[in-house]
Amino acid sequence: MCRPSSRHPGPAAPLAARASLIAGAILIGTAILGDLLLRALGISLSAFRIAGGLLLFAIAFEMVLGVRMRRKGQAAEEVVEEHVRNIAAFPLAIPLMAGPGAITATVLLAGRAYGHMLLVGLLLAVVVFVSLSCLAACLLAGRLSRMLGHTGNIVLSRLLGVLLAALAVQYVVDGIRAVLAG
Repeated sequence: MCRPSSRHPGPAAPLAARASLIAGAILIGTAILGDLLLRALGISLSAFRIAGGLLLFAIAFEMVLGVRMRRKGQAAEEVVEEHVRNIAAFPLAIPLMAGPGAITATVLLAGRAYGHMLLVGLLLAVVVFVSLSCLAACLLAGRLSRMLGHTGNIVLSRLLGVLLAALAVQYVVDGIRAVLAG
């Protein structure tokens, strides 16, 4: 996902930094205000998981069928700053880095830590650490991409697409199970 084009390696670092920053900000905001926002809007965590699972499934579907690769190749030809910003926000930051699982876990952990500033601070520190880890992974993705070569990248993308689809379906199943149980 974070892998730069071989023709246009320049935007990789700003893209990775922006996506990591957006994902970190979303998760920090979720830790602080997520439960309050979901309650105010009348959205259950189960409904959130189902919606997030459907979004992830759409991305996984594109990965498995190679649609994302073709579109990415065309986009690399026309990279402009606004396009990089859009890719950083969706699909990198949301739902891949700060997806339904991460947001749900953050809301639940923040709820358990409510009133204990040390635990809330620890949760926020973990979010920052994970965001920096995502940044590092994205920055190293170009090297891994070159090592794998074209065929390796296609195989890995399709394999990860299938795994992402299974994860997306699991989110939907867990959400439906929670709705039916509650």
